[in-house]
Amino acid sequence: MSGNPHNDGLGAYGERVAAQRLVERGMFLVDRNWRCDLGEIDLVLRDEGVLVFCEVKTRTSSAYGHPLEAVTPAKAERLRRLAERWIQEHDVRPEGIRIDLVGVLVAERGRAEVEHLRGVG
Repeated sequence: MSGNPHNDGLGAYGERVAAQRLVERGMFLVDRNWRCDLGEIDLVLRDEGVLVFCEVKTRTSSAYGHPLEAVTPAKAERLRRLAERWIQEHDVRPEGIRIDLVGVLVAERGRAEVEHLRGVG
């Protein structure tokens, strides 16, 4: 969490938009905003037999780069560790796991632009 109410609200909005879009594409929402001492997983979904751990980045403009550019290699590695922890704590045995990224670009008017990158980690 950023501690900035505007950014926190924007992030929550982006996560709702991302979850809705992924569910519309046939995925099933399992968990959201799961936290542990390592950090937070924005969305956990099931895509058939695969568990998908999804990081959502939301921006109001691309002036500072596309939202997905905010995910560094170190962040991707932390997401892998978080996914392992979530699986361990929920005692599940998925057929596979996948790390996805969703970038949400919120326009002043109209529908948010959503970009979904599958299998990044």
